[in-house]
Amino acid sequence: MSVSALNFELRSETEQDAIIDTYESFLNSLGWPIQILVRTREIDMDKYLEDLSERLSNETVPIYQSQIQNYNQFIRSLITNNKILTRHFYIIVPFQLTEKSDFGLVREQLKLRADIIAKSITRLGMRANSLDSLAALDLFYSFYSPVQSKIQPLTEQALTIIHTALVQKGEACD
Repeated sequence: MSVSALNFELRSETEQDAIIDTYESFLNSLGWPIQILVRTREIDMDKYLEDLSERLSNETVPIYQSQIQNYNQFIRSLITNNKILTRHFYIIVPFQLTEKSDFGLVREQLKLRADIIAKSITRLGMRANSLDSLAALDLFYSFYSPVQSKIQPLTEQALTIIHTALVQKGEACD
């Protein structure tokens, strides 16, 4: 499950205490273990800079041209001296399969667990969404091929082709 972030430091002390209590209740209410994953990835800023340069070339008002140019220089100096990172949060919901497990039953149990977690996360002021097959595939790709995923990210079309091939083999599960 993908989970949105919560800026804890910007909350008042009372709000922080309430969040901690709610989080503690959430963890204690679960009858199964979960894994919390924080994934930090470097952002490729080339496309953003290209779009910015295109805006600059299309802008006709001199004051806006100057502002875009200054902003472009600021961003270039920022990425020269720093890595620009994005952070994503996930909750991994495990399920133990046995030889006699019915796939439909397992799927329903996982869906039930995901719904319980999503409702609890909502009480914390965050959002939780189950990953579909394509999003999960992209996440695994970034783990197993981190350099390749930056150079050649999976496109929606590639993900769809892979997903279609898995569905035809009967191995995919949305």
